[in-house]
Amino acid sequence: MLSDADYSGNASGARRARKRSSGESPGDGQTLRSSGRQINVRVKRTNNPPPGQSKRKATDTEEEDDQSEKKYRKCEKAGCSATYPVCFASASERCAKNGYTSRWYHLSCGEHFCNECFDHYYRSHKDGYEIFASWKKVWTSNGKSEPSLKAFMADQQLPFWVQCTKPDCRKWRQLTKEIQLTASLAATYRCGMKFNNIKTEGPDQCSQPEDLRVAEVTDSWWHSMLILPPLFKESPASPFLSAYYPDCVGMSPSGSPSNVSLSELRGDHCRAVQPQIPGLCPYFQPFYQPNECGKALCVRPDMMELDELYEFPEFSRDPTMYLALRNLILASWHKNCKEMLTSQKCALHIIVRGLVRVRCVQEMDRVLNFMTRKGLINTGVLSVKQPLLPERYRSKNVIVIGAGASGLAAARQLQNFGTQVVLLEARERIGGRVWDDTSLGVTVGRGAQIVNGCVNNPIALMCEQIGIKMHKLGERCDLFQEGGQATDPSIDKRMDFHFNAILDVVSEWRKDKSQNQDTPLGEKVQEVKKNFLQESGIQFSELEEKVLQFHLSNLEYACGSTLDQVSARSWDHNEFFAQFSGDHTLLTKGYSVLLHKLAEGLDVRTKCPVQAIDYSGDVVKVTSSNGSQWTAQKVLVTVPLTLLQKNSIQFNPPLPERKLKAIHSLGVGIIEKIALQFPYRFWDNKIQGADYFGHIPPGPDKRGMFSVFYDMEPQGKQAVLMSVITGDAVPAVRDMEDKEVVDECMKVLRELFKEQEVPEPLHFFITHWSKDTWSQMSYSFVKTGGSGEAYDILAEDVQGKVFFAGEATNRHFPQTVTGAYLSGVREASKMAAM
Repeated sequence: MLSDADYSGNASGARRARKRSSGESPGDGQTLRSSGRQINVRVKRTNNPPPGQSKRKATDTEEEDDQSEKKYRKCEKAGCSATYPVCFASASERCAKNGYTSRWYHLSCGEHFCNECFDHYYRSHKDGYEIFASWKKVWTSNGKSEPSLKAFMADQQLPFWVQCTKPDCRKWRQLTKEIQLTASLAATYRCGMKFNNIKTEGPDQCSQPEDLRVAEVTDSWWHSMLILPPLFKESPASPFLSAYYPDCVGMSPSGSPSNVSLSELRGDHCRAVQPQIPGLCPYFQPFYQPNECGKALCVRPDMMELDELYEFPEFSRDPTMYLALRNLILASWHKNCKEMLTSQKCALHIIVRGLVRVRCVQEMDRVLNFMTRKGLINTGVLSVKQPLLPERYRSKNVIVIGAGASGLAAARQLQNFGTQVVLLEARERIGGRVWDDTSLGVTVGRGAQIVNGCVNNPIALMCEQIGIKMHKLGERCDLFQEGGQATDPSIDKRMDFHFNAILDVVSEWRKDKSQNQDTPLGEKVQEVKKNFLQESGIQFSELEEKVLQFHLSNLEYACGSTLDQVSARSWDHNEFFAQFSGDHTLLTKGYSVLLHKLAEGLDVRTKCPVQAIDYSGDVVKVTSSNGSQWTAQKVLVTVPLTLLQKNSIQFNPPLPERKLKAIHSLGVGIIEKIALQFPYRFWDNKIQGADYFGHIPPGPDKRGMFSVFYDMEPQGKQAVLMSVITGDAVPAVRDMEDKEVVDECMKVLRELFKEQEVPEPLHFFITHWSKDTWSQMSYSFVKTGGSGEAYDILAEDVQGKVFFAGEATNRHFPQTVTGAYLSGVREASKMAAM
């Protein structure tokens, strides 16, 4: 049955529209669905003829209709504004043009084709049938939607519309039907352009009036009268989405030949294979592949996200136009993240026939602004010459307190949006808990230096923008005992299995436990281990027990704390959200390079410790310890959690009780680092090019004391090792002299390399984050009795004036520079939305 209903470029692509057999007849005797009303064209019908024409019964044949005095027919689509439809197709010799036809087929208000042109393509004995049939074959083999004649007309026969590129014109012009629109034509088109068969717009060119139909396209009702959603050809998103039905992701099945066989597409294939796109950074995977899930900062190309539906509710019924635009934008940004992406650049790649192209170009601005505001595009270290967002998205001025990763990210975003920003930093340097040291001949991060999971990680994006290579960390980590023996990998593997099995039992235990039933993770681990050994009758050997202690020290490294303080119920709360996948890498140049690039052009005031924030009035007043004052519409606080817990900043009025409770329910984790420079690489023969090696603690009391050693230049000449101090070892070294800590570390190294001489270090450094006035911590964790919700509560703004960012406000990615950076992007977006 022919239908006014559109084929659905339905987001999930789950339902195939019923295909019509070529034997069906769509002639006048057919029942039509139009705007929910059933009409049969053979029954009596009342029309409103022009003045002077009498009403009369419809006769049985088209011939009699043609001979009647009726010279025109309205479009039957309820609400269509076209009083005198004109056929755009002109395919049949008997085309009605702007005269009478037994039925008008509606594609949009302003775009119709007549029954004669329908027959020209649909009837098997007509000249156009072969064209339609071959198109139908391609569409069916690639697409999922119905290959109706309306879809054919929209995809192949509608004329293209193009906008004049002269800044003082910008009028839309219709190209003749034969002209294929390309991105290069769209980029250069001027009114009256004469080449090939493009219509001349008359001698005055730009002074010629624009087609009246263009003005209608802007109205909201026009989109609701569109029968078929736009499907783009040659979209930049096409190479990314070859595993999808094109029409489920906003692309035309006739213009996007799939590389994947139909059986593969329709089968439940379990592997998600990333398309290989020449020149694209392998860490850029903005779209989920079919059957893929759990990847951070990844979108489904065939579905709108919740925040997108909230922002663009008009696309909830049929999201095809939105998906086509969003996918095009995301693909374009990832193909070139070094330049600002504008709606003008994107519009050139909107290749779709009909007036709907005008609407798509108009909508592009809104979609691009939304994605820019959310930090999905036009982000990272990008520096812009003009504001990225319209004025309505800009605060007059914002003060950011703290020039760490989160403060710099927010300030960069806000300044790029067009907001005036001042950054106040207590230290003499920027970076916060990112602090790189180059005194040993290579860059060693006193704070963060590793990127955990590079796929879609904004750190990987910034490295790509600057042109910095990251060093991929290998998986091999040999474990050495004191005495120098290498541990049998099978023992390590077995104890790793038992360690993870213990954590799995903890995960099961916590499923029905409330917050007040929480218990320390250390206690729970020991309890599960004890029960397992009793029930199984297994006895761990002395070495196996030591290897288990090594794995527990790694857990303390991850939490930044001894396990007796960490929540058994919520220690890994963020794992319930999609995490960054892919390679773990070492930033050989350090994080500071990225943060200094972020800070370029920002108004950063160092040595300005803030002691009070008064948000009781219309503007927020910020006072520093030396008495200086600043005022702003909004203030973003990015100081470390410890400083909030110790009331280093006085808030007036005081922060809400709910926020204070959350602040104190999180723990402040501390790890320390030691780095040693040697005269030569004494470990090479034993380690054989691995990025790190492990130290099996001689007993539980030594757990966390230099458990892993990192080679800071494994393929190079420099001889620098870095190690970490975690768990109970942190307070043990807190009051030791640096030389004493070095001596302890050298004792360990000489035990691990007992078979050879280990030289004295030439230079070294040891961190003291616990004593650092402006941080007093490394990263946060959930204390016993707390929950991951505390991170969300910390992230809540107060009265739309005081905002909060930092790793301890990011529930999805706490404890990381990535999490801190993204929290700054989040708050900039929040401020812009207000």
